[in-house]
Amino acid sequence: MLMPTKAELKNKVLAKKVEDASVKAGMSVLELFEQYSKMGGFGSRNLAEALEILEAMCNDKDSVNFLSFTADLIATGLRGVIAQLVATGKFKVLITTCGTLDHDIARALGAKYAFGSFDADDSKLRSIGVSRLGNIFLDSQDYGVLTEKFVHSVLEECSKIKKKWGVRELVEKLAEKLPNDKNSVLKAAHTTRSSVYVPGFVDGAVGTHVFTYSQTHEFAIDPLKDLSELSGVVFEAKRTGALVIGGGISKHHTIWWNQFKGGLDYAVYLTTATEYDGSLSGARTKEAISWNKLKPKALHTTVLGDATITLPLLTAALLSKSR
Repeated sequence: MLMPTKAELKNKVLAKKVEDASVKAGMSVLELFEQYSKMGGFGSRNLAEALEILEAMCNDKDSVNFLSFTADLIATGLRGVIAQLVATGKFKVLITTCGTLDHDIARALGAKYAFGSFDADDSKLRSIGVSRLGNIFLDSQDYGVLTEKFVHSVLEECSKIKKKWGVRELVEKLAEKLPNDKNSVLKAAHTTRSSVYVPGFVDGAVGTHVFTYSQTHEFAIDPLKDLSELSGVVFEAKRTGALVIGGGISKHHTIWWNQFKGGLDYAVYLTTATEYDGSLSGARTKEAISWNKLKPKALHTTVLGDATITLPLLTAALLSKSR
């Protein structure tokens, strides 16, 4: 077999040409993504690739798709966009943190979250009963007091049915009892029969509410039941895909379980974290290949950028593609 010449290699390397983008007033989001795919430079290429991968993943009827995200995003208006993604029914497994339950339940019950500032005086905020999450302000009473009353009332019902619950089972019951809210991620999951797993369940208000209830009532959580369910999901799936927004335990739990069947077939990461410190949150998709968490031939990309900017763009384009 003849080795390619330098000229042939050079032509191959330079085969795909960068084109200058062109935008116009009133252009659609899909037209914008077409320009991203032509530019080929820096982050635009990754965003265009992400759309292609998500489209392939969502159109693959044999792929069980995971949606992994962190709780901080639910405290922002991005909660509604994530609920829209879940409402498509294309993501059957949601993996998140306890804070998602806290914020989603609080918002569904009427808690008001307000515009704030990263530069606020936090001592002054504390003195007036306001908590800050980045540049979002919320009434401290809405985060714990409001949610505890709701959770305890649901637990009263649950304890009459049985004394030990899996976390996913309990989250489903909480979602069922929430008032109708089109922007609720939990309600959207309930409607589409998508499963919500919270591996760090005790690390948040709802987990603490369950603990306080258990101090005066016979009630227990069985997290191993969730692991058994996840194991079944992965091993029964022909293929799996994941949209991973942010990092932490949600991201790790998603890729951890997929390693037991050779890894994900599709993966899109949206992150602002850096990889030089070795953190999981900053790890790119390609690193997961070495851990068996992503297949070597998987379709994958990492998009660097604030998810409150990148996810609405991707979601709008994806919804347009599915019309």
